[in-house]
Amino acid sequence: MVTEQKPGPRQKIRIGELLVKNGIITEDQLMGALVTQKKTGSKLGNTLIELGLVTSHQLHQFLADQLNLPFIDLKHYNYKPEIVRLLPETAARRFRAIVLNQDEKQLLVGVSDPTDIYAYDELSKILQQNIALAVVYENELLKALDTVYRRTQEIVTIAEELGEELSQGDANLEQLLTESDVEDAPVVRLLKSLFEDAVQVGASDIHIEPDEKVLRIRQRIDGILHEQVMKEKRIAPALVSRLKLVCGLDISERRLPQDGRFNVRVKGRSVDIRLSTMPLQYGESVVMRLLDQSSGILQLEQVGMSSALLKRFRHQLHQPHGLVLVTGPTGSGKTTTLYGALNELNSFEKKIITVEDPVEYRLPRINQVQVHPKIGLDFARVLRAGLRQDPDIVMVGEMRDKETSDIALRAAMTGHLVLSTLHTNDSISTALRLIEMGAEGYVVASSLRAVLAQRLVRRICESCRQPDPLEPGTKSWLKSYRGRVDYQENGAEFKKGQGCPACNNTGYSGRIGIFELLEINFDLADALRRNDSAGFAKIAQKSPTFVSLADSALVLALEGVTSMEEVLRVAGEVDESLQLATSAVGNRPAEAVR
Repeated sequence: MVTEQKPGPRQKIRIGELLVKNGIITEDQLMGALVTQKKTGSKLGNTLIELGLVTSHQLHQFLADQLNLPFIDLKHYNYKPEIVRLLPETAARRFRAIVLNQDEKQLLVGVSDPTDIYAYDELSKILQQNIALAVVYENELLKALDTVYRRTQEIVTIAEELGEELSQGDANLEQLLTESDVEDAPVVRLLKSLFEDAVQVGASDIHIEPDEKVLRIRQRIDGILHEQVMKEKRIAPALVSRLKLVCGLDISERRLPQDGRFNVRVKGRSVDIRLSTMPLQYGESVVMRLLDQSSGILQLEQVGMSSALLKRFRHQLHQPHGLVLVTGPTGSGKTTTLYGALNELNSFEKKIITVEDPVEYRLPRINQVQVHPKIGLDFARVLRAGLRQDPDIVMVGEMRDKETSDIALRAAMTGHLVLSTLHTNDSISTALRLIEMGAEGYVVASSLRAVLAQRLVRRICESCRQPDPLEPGTKSWLKSYRGRVDYQENGAEFKKGQGCPACNNTGYSGRIGIFELLEINFDLADALRRNDSAGFAKIAQKSPTFVSLADSALVLALEGVTSMEEVLRVAGEVDESLQLATSAVGNRPAEAVR
């Protein structure tokens, strides 16, 4: 419960002097921070945090104590969007403020800098009510604003405007598409709003899908699609054609799929867009994958592996030769892990060649090749040519066929370190998949060094996390669970998300990686030579260092990071994949040991 604060002008305080007076920083540190502040133009508090003189928590808690204001952690605050929107977005972002609550006497407003008297006066004028202040973290405040101030209504309004223009005749569409320099054109503003909204909520993909009577625009957020339906179906051709023009594609070709890419700047961030079109019954569907280039390539430490697993994975990466595979379904983070590995291996002493479709991130010093099957430049051909370029390390974007896998396996046998991916669900079935694709067992045994399988599971929203009593079916699964996690039924406290505005009522916010690393030892290699799929699976599961994906997910569930719903999803996918892989290879005639 927040104590009512008396309205009136607030007193200006000198935060630097107070920090010195209370012994949090020294006089010399304050002087140095003031010099830096003059150069950067940022606020003193932010400057002190950037210089490492105080932490964000220290500063905000100190301000709350000095001004006798409540401190609110927005991660755990269930704010209401309709209350937040009492303050226009421009003012909320300008003054770093968010309306948190309303009663008959006043509004509770969270601010990151309660010492800003000008902001207090302006907020009082805009809201036209008495306001009580609370201190909040600035980064959490900005995340909350991104969640609440979606561009949904803006997108609908511009779509209606575009629909009205197009209803006047086909000539308008031609004019819209040729006015490439006019940023005020409705089609341009609509696409801009779509990209800004997608980046704001952290969407990985945008889908534009014309239906019989409506246009569906969907965004994939944390692996789940969220849909916005618009009645203005007639605007779909204008959107698709405009996107094709940006990519340099043929706008007159509507019968065949096309692929392209382009780059846009959204909120000061460089975003690479991979675009794919597909002819449908009611028009053309467009799917755009958003790749944030401004964030740079993740280091392996940032991927999410445990320190023990990361140490083992690094050991395999620094071997002079052999095949290291990263596996998982589409959208499991394989590319991020591979680029992290390449970034670590990248040095002037080593020549690295990559064969990709497409090249997603540009890396200095690395020779990256984009395949182009239409002109015969496929994975196998580029890989053959690349091996004649005297590489130390080769990265193959994906092993899609027998020819590519054969070349990669033999390259790994002849002194090259080869990194690649496969679309399989776990590490054990990956080695068996290579044999299923036609590779000889003895070749796989001699070349394959390690397989890293990974997934992304959803994090429980911290704002609405609560105890999960578990359903009877989930409890039964846990009782029959035979993994390596030390699970005690009486002591386990599982969590789930109830759903709140901060997570779009999904109960989840963000994702985290889970991993299993299978290192090929003598016994596993022997089983591969004999095409003994069942024996291979048993030996792998008994390996002392093997921790399954389900085990990794269950550890996170016991820590309250993810839910048992996510654990069961992962466990079900892995079990089905392993059964299919062992049965497929097991049906092949056994071959003699070579």
